Amino acid sequence: MKNATFRQLRVFNEVARQLSFSKAAQALHLSPPAVTMQIKELEGHVGLPLFERSGRQVALTTAGEYMLVYARKILATLKDAEDAAARLQKLEVGTLTIGMVSTAKYFLPRLLAEFQREHEGIEVKLIVGNRERLIQMLQGNEVDIAIMGRPPKEMATRAEPFAAHPHVFVAPVDHPLLRRGHLTVPALQPYSFIVREQGSGTRAAMEKFFEAAHFEPKVNMEMSSNETIKQAVMAGMGLSFLSLHTIGLELDNQLLSILEVEGSPVVRAWNVVHTLSKLLSPPAEAFRYFILERGEVFLAGQFGRHIRMDPAAPPA
Repeated sequence: MKNATFRQLRVFNEVARQLSFSKAAQALHLSPPAVTMQIKELEGHVGLPLFERSGRQVALTTAGEYMLVYARKILATLKDAEDAAARLQKLEVGTLTIGMVSTAKYFLPRLLAEFQREHEGIEVKLIVGNRERLIQMLQGNEVDIAIMGRPPKEMATRAEPFAAHPHVFVAPVDHPLLRRGHLTVPALQPYSFIVREQGSGTRAAMEKFFEAAHFEPKVNMEMSSNETIKQAVMAGMGLSFLSLHTIGLELDNQLLSILEVEGSPVVRAWNVVHTLSKLLSPPAEAFRYFILERGEVFLAGQFGRHIRMDPAAPPA
């Protein structure tokens, strides 16, 4: 592989991530034939096929899986070298790759728009996944910084809380429980729940709350999309437990209501996270300072009117 190029490795990494030549081409701003050519040239250097192709289906071969590990190590080392050079030059230019849990998409893009207005030389790339996927991206050095709830215990990271993250029980606006006002947890027993998937931070927060209350909810459906869950709740298919930061629009338009359940809202924290082994680039450092300084005020201004919280209550 001594004649393989960094460009070929980048293309290989993106095709492996997307498992699609056309999506990789779109992400890399290349034509599909150019992507195919780069992969063929890399396969020629390796001497083995890296992908199995069946129609539009693409999968890594065993050789491809092995080569992907080394390709990502090489690209991560190159990125670290570029970041170190930028730090020495003290330049706030280049690409900043941010990983975020899906719940953060309801506020982070607006914060990033403000960040980019103040740092015009920085190009931002966002990658979305649940908590488990984000941990994998941190471990694989696929992201510079991650925005998430619970920081990972599986690896050495620096996690800094920047804002409160309330979770609430939600119901359709005509639900009979809303007429009862303040509710005990057992009052939820007759009703079914629509919940996030295993591996999400929202699901973990819900399970921790119910475990402490010695209560087992009736789970009707499990979904990986906050949007789908909100639509299902609005349709009267069940109750749910969601981040307050996902339902601002629905609350403003009286499409969903918050149930006042004893012990809620469950307040956790948003964290900005990076691995301790990673030397942050100037763009990453600039964003870290920005989110620590602006995040709390922004979220309180956007969502604080919807709930009452005890300011002395620590995040869960």
